[in-house]
Amino acid sequence: MIQQETMLNIADNSGVKTAQCIRVLGRTSARKGKCTRVTASIGDIVCVAIKKRLPSCQLDRKKVHRCVIIRTTYPVRRPDGSYVRFDSNAGVMIDGEGNPIGTRIFGAVARELRDKNFMKIVSLASEVV
Repeated sequence: MIQQETMLNIADNSGVKTAQCIRVLGRTSARKGKCTRVTASIGDIVCVAIKKRLPSCQLDRKKVHRCVIIRTTYPVRRPDGSYVRFDSNAGVMIDGEGNPIGTRIFGAVARELRDKNFMKIVSLASEVV
């Protein structure tokens, strides 16, 4: 579950190292009552602010960028009843059309990205879990 203020590791070679989630796009609050925060899971798009980057990075630090979530520490339930979770929260920087900015993706990505039509990210990944 990714929500506002969550720090994400960026798992591509766009030059960004860490980013902070500032808005979850396209979601409403999960339930009525106590916790009404909007959360994102694997395959959701969030707006991020760049916190750490390489000096050679082409992305502007003072602008808001979009990122798709590829790994979360919170377990995600699959239709067959199994769960998948990772060691860190990670994302991939994308442009306005949903294509990744980087040309390589580091680490494993979840199979749920295929269902959400991020086929370019799945094809660039070294391992799909």
